[in-house]
Amino acid sequence: MTGIDFHFNAPDKVLHACRLLRKAVRLNDEARLVVIGEAEALDAVDAALWAFSAVDFVAHCRSDSAPEMVARSPVLLLDAGAVPPAHRQVLVNIGKALPAGFERFERLIDIVSDEAEDRQIGRARWKHYASRGYAIAAHDFGKAEA
Repeated sequence: MTGIDFHFNAPDKVLHACRLLRKAVRLNDEARLVVIGEAEALDAVDAALWAFSAVDFVAHCRSDSAPEMVARSPVLLLDAGAVPPAHRQVLVNIGKALPAGFERFERLIDIVSDEAEDRQIGRARWKHYASRGYAIAAHDFGKAEA
């Protein structure tokens, strides 16, 4: 069963996602992650991954990139509503919707900001996961990244 981690109260979802992706790729050079969300959020993550660190680069691509690039990139950016590929281990949700196909992943990391609307939508996703028997680990980042 998919392990679910809720990262909530993230002051900046994009920066939080970038740090998370950098850490995952650093710890495991075989890591294969998918970031799913709305187009605007993915554009922000794409731009931030190019610029957020002067010494680190996290290789990534969009899901509509050439197949060989998709296969080699540790991080795949996928539009909300699309079904993620099966050969990835971790799904990072920065979107509002319940991510399609999340149950095929070893782990789902759901990032929720400290904004009231995002928290409300995040609670609905939490309830969905909990009602289906998924164990959820909560991580409060409200003070950690401030």
